[in-house]
Amino acid sequence: MDKVLLISGMHCASCVSRITRALTPFAQQVHVTLEPPRAVLRNPDKDSTLEVLQIAAAGAGNYELAWEVNASRAQPEWSNSADSWFTRYKPLLLIVAFLLGVTSLIHWGSPGRDAHEWMSDFMAGFFLVFAFFKLLDVGAFARAFRGYDLIAERSNAYAYAYPFIELALGVAYLIRWHPPLTNAVTLVVMVISAAGVVNALRKRQLIECACLGTVFRLPMSKVTLIEDLLMAVMAGVMLLP
Repeated sequence: MDKVLLISGMHCASCVSRITRALTPFAQQVHVTLEPPRAVLRNPDKDSTLEVLQIAAAGAGNYELAWEVNASRAQPEWSNSADSWFTRYKPLLLIVAFLLGVTSLIHWGSPGRDAHEWMSDFMAGFFLVFAFFKLLDVGAFARAFRGYDLIAERSNAYAYAYPFIELALGVAYLIRWHPPLTNAVTLVVMVISAAGVVNALRKRQLIECACLGTVFRLPMSKVTLIEDLLMAVMAGVMLLP
């Protein structure tokens, strides 16, 4: 059973992160949004009274909580049972499938290329395409990204710079600019990103994945973690002699 809290005092993505962390111990999952300012508690603990939750929220900042009377319309946009796994992740799966197919077709006609060349071409396409979706609305991406990334939640500048970092990495892989440095930067960026995803999954937070910007609304899940780790592994492999 879900319960919905109305929250006053939230102003930014950092507020969303602080409220999420404060309320997570009191429910199976927590989904906090800035617009509208509310929190959906999935299967809250029996002792999660408004007074208890208010004390927890007060420890995170100057926030006021109130139960929403008519909560039937306030469910998160995704749930584990509403749609199939494929339906939720269809956009992401199609993009990755296209990238794999195009990269494979390019190398089908150039049999002399090795595995490192294949990975470089795939990663170039990956970063360029994913940066494109993020750049469609950098502000919205930054707000979503700050909800779970370990650096972005502390640095607004990094959240806004991240799409451009991906764009630069895509270009670097495409033109084969200083491969050791490109792979090293990719490895660090992807490991940090994966750590943020692991942290969100560990806390069972119902938050939006920003991997495709805000064009497609995807829930944070192990799929996001696999995506980050795959890129980190490929960069690490290419760093090997």
